[in-house]
Amino acid sequence: MRKDSAASFKKVLSKATNIVIITHWSPDGDAMGSSLGLYHYLKLKGKKVNVLVPNEYPKFLEFLPGDKSVINHQKQTKKAETLVQKADVIFTLDFNSFGRIEELGKSVQASKGIKIMIDHHREPDNYAQLYFHDINASSTCELVYELIEALGDKKLVEKKMATCLYTGLLTDTGSFRFPSTTANTHRIVSDLIAKGADNAEIYNTIHDDNTVYRLKILGYCLSEKMNVLPEYNASYISLSGEEQRKFNYQKGDTEGVVNYPLSIRGLKFSAFFSEGDGIVKVSFRSKGKFDVNQFARKHFSGGGHKNAAGGKSDVSLKQTIANFLDILPLYKKELNDSK
Repeated sequence: MRKDSAASFKKVLSKATNIVIITHWSPDGDAMGSSLGLYHYLKLKGKKVNVLVPNEYPKFLEFLPGDKSVINHQKQTKKAETLVQKADVIFTLDFNSFGRIEELGKSVQASKGIKIMIDHHREPDNYAQLYFHDINASSTCELVYELIEALGDKKLVEKKMATCLYTGLLTDTGSFRFPSTTANTHRIVSDLIAKGADNAEIYNTIHDDNTVYRLKILGYCLSEKMNVLPEYNASYISLSGEEQRKFNYQKGDTEGVVNYPLSIRGLKFSAFFSEGDGIVKVSFRSKGKFDVNQFARKHFSGGGHKNAAGGKSDVSLKQTIANFLDILPLYKKELNDSK
């Protein structure tokens, strides 16, 4: 954990004129909630702020206040890189390695702007001048709220900001059921609801506003593509590009699919492989002591949290799965001992 002093943040922000907020590739609820929550806060402080994303994010997050101001580097490359070059402060949210923002990472690394990391993932790279980092935090949204408190500006939190931050807390805690959910998480949630976050409406928008195809792709994954490996207390699901097209796949339609196998009695490890953006994207989830952060870092150019991580593979989907199955025997004892 490293949280630099509020005085250090105040000093940097007092001089800032052009601020850029950047989050990771394939942004999720915490990435967008923290980025737009911080955006609204800095706007209230009178700052010129832009939110940049490396690529698109799920449509079910487009309800977030400030969504229309977000700049997509993949679609607006020149504009995004110009903003990075001109920025005197760059916030990097919900990631801690330039590899997590793909091509945008080169521009950020080359920028002379002061880099500030707000993140809760393990093993951060040493690129920032200021840190607000804690692996025990439930989400980056939790940390953004804590930073606002530390700066003495809790009174500035209003409905738009609260809606964004609540969204990230909800999604990154699995609707407050993951072990990372603490008394402090619920304290912040209480504050955000009091400030105007409509908890029921936010939940419904994210989880209960499905297309027919989204439900069908979930059913297909569980009935046709789920492979259970009892000798490893593990399971994996894969989805090819052709299968995605069959179900009219939209970004975000497979969000959370990787979690379902862990509800099977005895399973400790779940993996989900999907083709997209010219690579195979991989999600890992675990229960108990099995560390998927280390597994993803060592074998799939990824990382994340102890029980939730992601990675990627540059070979075919078939070969990626074959590689995964070749690796599993190395962890057989650990997976059978994991509780």
